[in-house]
Formats: sequence, C-alpha cells, structure tokens
Amino acid sequence: MANRGIYLTGGGALLRDIDRLISEETGLPVYIADDPLTCVARGGGMVLEMMEKKGLSNFSLE
Repeated sequence: MANRGIYLTGGGALLRDIDRLISEETGLPVYIADDPLTCVARGGGMVLEMMEKKGLSNFSLE
C-alpha cells in the first residue's frame, strides 16, 4: 500500500473530499476507482471468467 497508495471503491469513495482527507491523515496518495459503485463486482466477474478459462488449479487461496 505504501508503494502505490490507497484506492477507494464503493459508495464511500463518493463522499466529498474523502480522498483528500485520507491522504492528509496517512501521507499516502489516494485514488478513487473509475465507477466506484460497480468496480468491485465487475472485477469479481473478471476473476470468475479467468477461473473458468484457466481452471481452478491456477488460483491459490494462500
């Protein structure tokens, strides 16, 4: 996290100036995801598609 910063997703990312406040408090860069309301669901769908194509054995839970 310290290398790349913090990425905000979900409805909380839409709170006015939340990125600035978090950046000031942590000293880290803060970014708001494109379309924060749906990005987590879309990313999860992409992972599921990759798992179908490549098989479950290529993904580790550790």
